[in-house]
Amino acid sequence: MERRLEGIRILVTRPRERSEELCFLLEDEGAEVLHVPLLELLPPEDPRPLVAAAESIQRYKWVVFASPSGVDALMEALREAGTVEVLSRVRIAVVGPRTARTVEGYGLNVAVESPEGTGAALYEVMRPGLDPEDEVLLPAAEEGRREIEDALREHGARVTRVTAYRSRPAPLPPEAQALLESSPPDVALFASPRTAEAFLEAVGRERLGAARLVAIGPTTAAALTHLGLPVASVAERPTPEALVEATVRAIRG
Repeated sequence: MERRLEGIRILVTRPRERSEELCFLLEDEGAEVLHVPLLELLPPEDPRPLVAAAESIQRYKWVVFASPSGVDALMEALREAGTVEVLSRVRIAVVGPRTARTVEGYGLNVAVESPEGTGAALYEVMRPGLDPEDEVLLPAAEEGRREIEDALREHGARVTRVTAYRSRPAPLPPEAQALLESSPPDVALFASPRTAEAFLEAVGRERLGAARLVAIGPTTAAALTHLGLPVASVAERPTPEALVEATVRAIRG
């Protein structure tokens, strides 16, 4: 069987707990993977809004998740509030298949899933079943994008956005810095605008050398372009499999 990425050095920048499957698939294609998580995820500085939302989860018609981390954070808050069972009576909408799998891993059903990894795409598939005045809970990253929130509010929904988690730059291990200097990657994968910003802050664009950049979706691709970084390929869906295919396209054209 052909290994399509044989000998290709690939930089993966997303947190380790969210990249194990991706790294495995890349290595299975023959790639040499350098995993450098540039962000660490933390609970909100003020947990009270998330706790209050969990305690009153029955008031919401919808819960919208943009990431697996948002799912995990709300489920933990529901467990502490003793209201986990109530969530089964709320409609759940998600961005992307990985978030959907995380929801289903808790034994819950996904009512709506976006075909693309953007909030705008999720709103479009939610819209037919969304009534004005619907109460919507959005457990999000502190620094998360506002496109789904803005679209829902414009529709007339009553949106409660709470910080489910936050991220901060993770220290770059000296050995990773040395490896980037001695063996620059052929390809660098970016899974969020925040990760791209963290890379430039921690490492600098010169460490990318002639690496071809792959984005997990159009939002990240736009952020890379805004930062002056050319994008070689964009994944068609925000999944490990689609990222591998985008990497192959970046290498082979």
